[in-house]
Amino acid sequence: MWGLVVVLALLIPLIAVVLDSQLGRALAARLERDRLGDGGVLGERVAALEGEVDRLTRDVQRLEEEAEFLHRLLEHKPAQGD
Repeated sequence: MWGLVVVLALLIPLIAVVLDSQLGRALAARLERDRLGDGGVLGERVAALEGEVDRLTRDVQRLEEEAEFLHRLLEHKPAQGD
């Protein structure tokens, strides 16, 4: 009896870690896809979202480059009045 309680107590955190891992998320995504079916609409939505992610990634990279440029510009700014 106590052995069962100990095993269950040890399995709870283990299951929580597995479900929160990438493996658990992949399994959840697969179950969700199976539930929705393999319709063409889902593929179109995924393609649209992937395109949007690519666009946002490019925007973030551009903003990072601009921020680095401005940071370097401000670091090497000559003193006023020289």
